[in-house]
Amino acid sequence: MGNDETVRFLIHFFNGRWFMVFASFLIMACAGATYLFGTYSKDIKSTLGYDQTTLNLLGFFKDLGANVGVLSGLIAEVTPTWFVLTIGSAMNFVGYFMIWLTVTGKVAKPKVWQMCLYICIGANSQNFANTGALVTCVKNFPESRGVMLGLLKGYVGLSGAIFTQLYFAIYGHDSKSLILLIAWLPAAVSLVFVYLIREKKVVRQRNELSVFYQFLYISIFLALFLMAMNIAEKQVHFSKAAYAASATICCALLFVPLTVSVKQELEVWNMMKLPIEEPSEVKVEKPKKELDLDQDKAAKVNGEEKETKSCFSTVFSPPPRGEDYTILQALLSTDMIILFVATFCGLGSSLTAVDNLGQIGESLGYPNHTVSSFVSLVSIWNYFGRVFSGFVSEYLLAKYKLPRPLMMTLVLLLSCAGHLLIAFPVPGSVYIASILMGFSFGAQLPLLFAIISELFGLKYYSTLFNCGQLASPLGSYILNVRVTGMLYDKEALKQLTARGLTRKDVKDLTCLGSQCYKLPFVILAAVTFFGALVSLGLAIRTREFYKGDIYKKFRESPESESELVPDSRKAVEFVGK
Repeated sequence: MGNDETVRFLIHFFNGRWFMVFASFLIMACAGATYLFGTYSKDIKSTLGYDQTTLNLLGFFKDLGANVGVLSGLIAEVTPTWFVLTIGSAMNFVGYFMIWLTVTGKVAKPKVWQMCLYICIGANSQNFANTGALVTCVKNFPESRGVMLGLLKGYVGLSGAIFTQLYFAIYGHDSKSLILLIAWLPAAVSLVFVYLIREKKVVRQRNELSVFYQFLYISIFLALFLMAMNIAEKQVHFSKAAYAASATICCALLFVPLTVSVKQELEVWNMMKLPIEEPSEVKVEKPKKELDLDQDKAAKVNGEEKETKSCFSTVFSPPPRGEDYTILQALLSTDMIILFVATFCGLGSSLTAVDNLGQIGESLGYPNHTVSSFVSLVSIWNYFGRVFSGFVSEYLLAKYKLPRPLMMTLVLLLSCAGHLLIAFPVPGSVYIASILMGFSFGAQLPLLFAIISELFGLKYYSTLFNCGQLASPLGSYILNVRVTGMLYDKEALKQLTARGLTRKDVKDLTCLGSQCYKLPFVILAAVTFFGALVSLGLAIRTREFYKGDIYKKFRESPESESELVPDSRKAVEFVGK
């Protein structure tokens, strides 16, 4: 390439769909700070002198912030994507930086409500990253939404293990400094790509799915590397240089998908330069907002504008499944209510288990470095659960017309097994439980987001996918604070009384032994099993819908909703290779 052509290609590349996918991977890889709560929560508990109920209250506000993303969805409906990502960056830094200042004693001890506010703000920032990057990618690749959701949420799942490698390399074993790392790094990454994440005009490529499989293999290699490092660090003493080398390899693997993006954009670039031999039409789907504007203009020109009905008058007259529901139609539909109950049970129980992982390890007598390995295992298997549910559910749907809610049922049953291994522990069972809980927790989110997009359409997806998570913080509050935390403290007070002490005699309330979490996790297993039954009911309700071609409308868009671009048969075949 000459200099001028190189510059033109770089402009094309940075504005291309595939580079946007790579940028979204990096943003998502930094958007899972909430999953590290189990690592640094002991610092908060010991520094501020909290009991388990208070710590679990803090965990609830973390979950509340992480899952109540309606605000980010509504903002995304009326503002550009760069604005959404910028707000998220600011919230992430402010929230976690204030927590770091508190645990390091650089500011006066705040009240409990202030700590709850800090962690809620920091955790809520991940919704802005999700809305900015994830929703935009789904709209740019509507026919590959399952695999796209699995990959993006998979990188979120790996973020805990990635952050662990980075903070070991930068700060050593100072878990307080981990809070500082999760304050500045995600904010910086989002700001770097803030103007590059946006809806694109879509040129459909026949090799699209194979490209996503390349991304999948790269991410699996990254996950296996992180797992190997997690095992090695528990068997061998790592020096500062060894941690630095591990973190460098981890960062290098994060950038390998860039090579795939370059290759794909080069193919598109070369296709655009090919001479036109036999004119044909390749449909280029416009971003949804442009389509809506074009339709409005066409209606005005033809004098065929119809009287717009009030959104309230159509609340209980929704369109068929798969069409674009309004926000109120979707939220008040029976399908969404069933999803809400299943999410309350499934994600509420999973969040409770993950948030208590540090204290579970402590109560069973595991050393601190082993507790960190539990958190890393949850993070890594969280990734495997996300990509597995995304790719496998897409395959089962395409080949066997298997409803996605049925896979949600199977995932929740797997989660039950993990909860029971905590309730009735045997030597080494926490390792297995961490894997099962991480996998099932990760698998639930891509399934939930895909189900919402399929049943209720993509028009208001920014808001609806955030509304779909609202049940999980409610479940977390009831199951974590009102059940698990209170039962833990009750058992800890029994142990204090048996030792002849009172609550005032100790700084933080700690329970030791398998009985600390036995009853709470039996309850969690029962609640999750009920959620599995509810999800099975949704699978039965939607089986006829999933037997049809749910992506047909994306392949057969009417001409009024497409831009016709002249191309050659040779060019089309080139892109399809």
